[in-house]
This record gives sequence, C-alpha cells and structure tokens, in this order.
Amino acid sequence: MTLTGNATEVWIFQIAQDLVVANAVEVTLTGGAVPRNVFWQVDGTVKLGTTSHMAGRRPQPDRHQHEDRRSLDGRLLAQTAITLSSNTISEPAP
Repeated sequence: MTLTGNATEVWIFQIAQDLVVANAVEVTLTGGAVPRNVFWQVDGTVKLGTTSHMAGRRPQPDRHQHEDRRSLDGRLLAQTAITLSSNTISEPAP
C-alpha cells in the first residue's frame, strides 16, 4: 500500500479486529508523507509477517507479534506485550 501526500497530511486507520499483514507486504510513503502522521488503531492483535515493512504509529491495547526481519518507521505502544525478533524500528523525525 502506498500513501501519497505532503508532510502535513494525516492518515488514520481504525480496525475493529486483528490486523494480520502477510510476509513481504510494504506500506510506503511518497510525496513527502511522513511516518509520524500515520496512525493505526487496532482493537485486536497486530501480527506483521516476515520482511514486511509498515509506517506509522500503532497504539495497541492488547499485543504485537512481529516475525523476523520486519521493519517499522514509527512507534509501537502496548498495554501488555510487544514481541520482537530481529526487527528494525526507526523513530520518526519530530
């Protein structure tokens, strides 16, 4: 999925269940879009497949599961647990 916009545009994705992303899936930003303006609100578990890449901030009430070698430009927040294995997390610029 590609999000195209400038540095002031905001995307909010609200998912009322689990978010499961397949292996090698990418969310990319173009046209000046920035990770700090992409928000994922997920009511269930977030599971990101191997070598997937996501952009944005994910507040998570339950938990995150991340397969090996996946990357995130953004932040992960959880009330219970975040499980990582050989993952790359890059904090977005202010």
